[in-house]
Amino acid sequence: MQITFENIHKHTHLMTENDLYQHYHFPEMLSRYDSNYIEFKTFPTLDKLKEAERYLRDFHRKNGQKHVKFKFPVNERVPADLVNYLNKEHYDIGFLELYAIEPNQFPKVKDHPDIEVQIVTNQNLKAFLALQYQQDIVFGSNFANQKVELNKWIFENPNFMQLLALYKGTPAGTVDVIISEDTAEIDNLGVDEAFQKKGIGTRIQKFVMDNFHDKTVILVADGQDTPKEMYKRQNYQYLGYQYYTQKVED
Repeated sequence: MQITFENIHKHTHLMTENDLYQHYHFPEMLSRYDSNYIEFKTFPTLDKLKEAERYLRDFHRKNGQKHVKFKFPVNERVPADLVNYLNKEHYDIGFLELYAIEPNQFPKVKDHPDIEVQIVTNQNLKAFLALQYQQDIVFGSNFANQKVELNKWIFENPNFMQLLALYKGTPAGTVDVIISEDTAEIDNLGVDEAFQKKGIGTRIQKFVMDNFHDKTVILVADGQDTPKEMYKRQNYQYLGYQYYTQKVED
């Protein structure tokens, strides 16, 4: 099957749609930028971008939100006039990259006696939530508390599987797996800073490969971050990119 960004799960709801864009809103977690944004179907003119900017800023302010975020058409570079305006207005501009792998192409990894990967159940949910909170608190208590509620919702959703990795019995890493008919999406993969470079992230992925060997495993990586280099070494195939821009206002 052909994998595109359309296969990536969105933690959000479609608020409104027109010929130019789709507006996504997630009242369950207003502080999550990746869930509250406008996605353009085609590149807007500068005037249309400013119009969408005013609309989204006003909408977010009414909801107590301080950010503005746009996603642009897949596999297309942002026109220079838009880049110039966004830079002048102090927006951050970045891009995401889409990767996929057939589980049998993942490198062979030996089991490690100090690393155990568990499916999250009622017995270890508290430990999972605590580790996630510890990772999320750097973004503020409001974000971290809302993320706890989102994680509880995910736990109850049969289309998700949450995993907890232990290092010598101590919670060290987490991931969400989003399950569809043809794909298993790795999302929110994180390893506690104190346990990095011990092979935990690799063994979390191996667990996914072993348990979803009949599906294509997919993920989105930050195009400007180092983990994408790891995915390339692990035989993931690069499938495309998408630019986005965002700004947090006072």
